[in-house]
Amino acid sequence: MEKEERLKQFFNTHPRPAICYSGGVDSVFLLYAAKKYAADAAAYLAVTPFQPRFEIDDAIRAAEETDTELRLIPLDTLSLPDISANTAERCYHCKKAILSAVIQAAADDGRSVTADGTNASDICEDRPGMRALRELGVCSPLRECGFTKSDIRALSKDAGLFTWNKPSYSCLATRIPHGIGINAELLNRTEAAETALRELGFTDLRCRYLNGAARLEISKSEIERAFSMRDEIIQGIGQYYDSVLLDLKGR
Repeated sequence: MEKEERLKQFFNTHPRPAICYSGGVDSVFLLYAAKKYAADAAAYLAVTPFQPRFEIDDAIRAAEETDTELRLIPLDTLSLPDISANTAERCYHCKKAILSAVIQAAADDGRSVTADGTNASDICEDRPGMRALRELGVCSPLRECGFTKSDIRALSKDAGLFTWNKPSYSCLATRIPHGIGINAELLNRTEAAETALRELGFTDLRCRYLNGAARLEISKSEIERAFSMRDEIIQGIGQYYDSVLLDLKGR
């Protein structure tokens, strides 16, 4: 396959890459490819208050299953005013802080090239963090080689990666509208509510903060089940939010 040959050539050219890693579908596949084609790849995961525990656990599991070195980098994003203020530029500042931490850790390990999992299906104009990638010179080999999201899922399945059908996930900070300051209490409530929903069997979901209420977004295929589980949902989330709203549009 031409795309895979181009990806192989990227890692032949950059044999000691640092993979800016999250545990999602794209970064896990990139890590798998780096392990397969590069001489000495390593993953770097910035651990922030914006990640739920299951994402960190998935990242650790995937690194173990691909037998790839993983470095965890603690990063207190809430201590950075440009991020905690939650302006429209939050994603840019957060991405830049994460990438900068990864690049520095990689440089300390003697790695000069950092790559992330942005793919060819990502619309660059709609992603505030893309500016940070360009400014810091981070490579996006999946995008550069033409891998779409569907390509990555199919190849991940063929490779036996458990993330092949993992729903896309955005960080906890995205649940809080711009202009409302982000703090640990809001993030903890959000994570707890989403964990409660997962324990009830829901998969592709978001619990968004709306004027003190929880506004639930779940996949369209699960909305009917949500109606039938009204009491369980209220019991699971009611300890974190007084009001629970369901977005009937679905995800």
